[in-house]
Amino acid sequence: MDVSTPRAVVESIPALDRLLRDENFAAPIARYGRDEVVRALRARLDVLRTQARAGALDASRLASAAIAAAVAAELQCHHGPKLRAVFNLTGTVLHTNLGRSPLPDAAVEAVVRALRAPLNLEFDLATGKRGDRDAVVAELLRELTGAEAATVVNNNAAAVLLVLNTLAARREVVVSRGELVEIGGSFRLPDVMHSAGAKLVEVGTTNRTHLADYADAIGARSALLMKVHTSNYAISGFTHAVAISELAQLGRDRGLAVVVDLGSGSLLDLSRWGLPPEPTVREIIAAGADLVTFSGDKLLGGPQAGIVVGRADLIGKLKKNPLKRALRVDKMTLAALEAVLVLYRAPEFLSERLTALRLLTRRTETIAAQATRLQAALQAAVGTGFMVSTVAMTSQIGSGALPVEMLASHGFAIRPARRGGLSRLEADLRALPRPVLGRLADKTLWLDLRCLDETDEGEFVAQLGALSG
Repeated sequence: MDVSTPRAVVESIPALDRLLRDENFAAPIARYGRDEVVRALRARLDVLRTQARAGALDASRLASAAIAAAVAAELQCHHGPKLRAVFNLTGTVLHTNLGRSPLPDAAVEAVVRALRAPLNLEFDLATGKRGDRDAVVAELLRELTGAEAATVVNNNAAAVLLVLNTLAARREVVVSRGELVEIGGSFRLPDVMHSAGAKLVEVGTTNRTHLADYADAIGARSALLMKVHTSNYAISGFTHAVAISELAQLGRDRGLAVVVDLGSGSLLDLSRWGLPPEPTVREIIAAGADLVTFSGDKLLGGPQAGIVVGRADLIGKLKKNPLKRALRVDKMTLAALEAVLVLYRAPEFLSERLTALRLLTRRTETIAAQATRLQAALQAAVGTGFMVSTVAMTSQIGSGALPVEMLASHGFAIRPARRGGLSRLEADLRALPRPVLGRLADKTLWLDLRCLDETDEGEFVAQLGALSG
């Protein structure tokens, strides 16, 4: 501590009432209200008194402008949104913790329209009577999947819960042991089945299940045959799984419905864009599945939703279950989902208009050129304590979609010029106005640029000056 700096005593701290009349507090009062400013100011004065009693209060901190600035900063932090836009440079495109699919402009505009005015959410404009909110997207889903009917709930776990509770409560559901998945957040299929009131019957082994295993497990209490797409892991080597067409035929022969939890929800063959192929909902329906459940915010590229398509009679039963109302989606979700589904009617434009697909299909050379453009700015911001290199790397699709497939990408490898400091730099990046999220591994901070939109480069560079390094 510099003893030559004047120290203040408690008695020199300005009174609250006098500060509130000072012109420096006019702007905070106008923005946050008098009560909030009084609360924050009292807390600030308490801090100053504590410092004064300890002999550590710099007299310059007692200027009304300095106190007002501290109060304004606290209020800005207190009133700022908890949900904030971030730069996702983690290398995971559909990141569950970061909201999965970013919505395309068409969906954002549809949500804004839905928020600003009353709309026919459950009102049939043709008859003037009460309508069905599923009707907003049901026709589109039938068109895009080839299914007879469709319904929507708030996520895919809810869709599975609704199907099991409606069609298999107090009865048995036959599932391969190799498909008893657990996904993020400790979602386990056996737990969901228990919550739905259904009894799980496991058949086969972890790596091999045959049609005879399903057939032998069918009994008087059987309600469903179920397949679950292992979207967040892969079993390789000596394996065997029953084709959906075979299981569907067995279900027809025994009078049991076949349900497929597809999870990732791809509506089109991804290989047309150079991505690894993933089963499509239409293919599963065509193979004979009676119901298919899938997510709206994974490969489909829309809002969080659980979609069920399939036989009209079974969908009708789901819609009559009281759980359907508890799990239903709101007008914003339906508005966004409808806008995204409409984009699929013109697949030739999808990689340009659907944000998630655009990010997944960015050309490696484009990302590499972006890294070259931004390297100098990032190096200047982090200082001489770190070395910033542009390097080739791999991205993953994320959210349980194509778990072993990687996408060639490019970005930055940041290494300390001297020992330590990476954790502090990573924290400093997270503390920026728009947090920058990367990945720490192998004594390196990796920043994958696949998800850095070129239109956001200016904002990315502009805030780098706030780095403490």
